[in-house]
Amino acid sequence: MISVEIGEFKAELFDEIYSSDSADNINKFDFEYLDIDGSYAEQVGIKLYKDDAIFKSAIISAFGGGTTVHKTSFVTEADRIIICCADTVFCLSIPDLSLLWKTKADTATCFEIFKLPTDYIVHGELDITRLGHDGRILWQQSGGDIFTTLHSTNDDFIITDDYILATDWENRKYKFDFDGNIIS
Repeated sequence: MISVEIGEFKAELFDEIYSSDSADNINKFDFEYLDIDGSYAEQVGIKLYKDDAIFKSAIISAFGGGTTVHKTSFVTEADRIIICCADTVFCLSIPDLSLLWKTKADTATCFEIFKLPTDYIVHGELDITRLGHDGRILWQQSGGDIFTTLHSTNDDFIITDDYILATDWENRKYKFDFDGNIIS
């Protein structure tokens, strides 16, 4: 579980196992943003607290590869939280946790998301994706293999002021500009 302050609220994000038709769930949620067929690959629970009391809660789920909640699997803004869950990125409003948009941003898994001045960069398993503030895919680029390495180090995916550097499984490096062009 990760806790983060968002204005006057505290948000908790956590990996969850949940079924909307079960009485045995550990947590109950105000909102469920689940895949419509009832099968869930990955799930993230969100609890929003105000003055140490639960204000709102939601659960999201999507298909795709396994993900977990970690420090770069989400970004926060004053009025929203944007979260990677399996192959999809969800954007929920703060404080009511209504679903503003969701976008399938990778064919397999969305590992990380990063905030740009007006948009977002998603480090996916198969794609590097730039999402607009409204969730629209502005561009996507893939490589010769998955965008991770055997030893998964901190320099596998780097965003600088001038470019995005991604390394694939075969240790090939890809340098993209912020318009999605390969620059080396």
